[in-house]
Parts: sequence; structure tokens; C-alpha cells
Amino acid sequence: MTESEDRENGQSENGPANGLANGPESGRKNDPEDGVVDMIERQADRMEASRRDPYRSILFGLGMFGMVGWSIAIPTLAGIFLGLWLDRAHPVYFSWTITLLFAGVVIGAIIAGRWLRRNR
Repeated sequence: MTESEDRENGQSENGPANGLANGPESGRKNDPEDGVVDMIERQADRMEASRRDPYRSILFGLGMFGMVGWSIAIPTLAGIFLGLWLDRAHPVYFSWTITLLFAGVVIGAIIAGRWLRRNR
């Protein structure tokens, strides 16, 4: 191509006419900031989509309900089973089962609260 054809196509000897070099000829290697920029763009796209459609589906609600339930149930059950074992292995004047049941409920509530705050 001739120099006049290059100018018509927006090209010059130094790259595109706008002065921004793209591609491997730019000399720019994979920049770690590119990954951060892509992540921020994806998050912004999700935020825009949620603003356009603020009503969540019934499946999202059911999923949230299930997540909250399991995040409380699992630590509670773990506390009960650990308490039953401790009551048999190391009997004391108080009940390990009841103590660890309450501890499991508290831990589960903290987990559920953190998960709900993060997914608002």
C-alpha cells in the first residue's frame, strides 16, 4: 500500500492514526491491570443489569432461603453431635450438647448474616 492509501485507512507508519497502538506490535505485554479492569467491567455490567431488572426471580429467593437455612442447620447439627460425644466422653455438671447447640446456632447466624450482606 502507498502512504496515501494508509492515511485513507487510518494507518500511518507509526500505527493507527489515533496514536493508540494495539496488539503485539504495541510492545505492551500482558499487564496485570488488564485482569482487574476486566473484573471491574464485569461487575459494572452485573450492577447495570440488576438495576434494569430489580425484581429477582423466585428461584433466587428459594436459593437464598436454602442457603440461609443450611448455613444455620449445619453448624447447629455439628454442635449437637460434638456435644453428644463430649457428654459421653467427658461428663461434667453442664450439658455439652446444649452448650454447643447454642454455639452452632450463633455461628450459623453469623455465617448467614455475612452471606446475606454480601449478596444484597
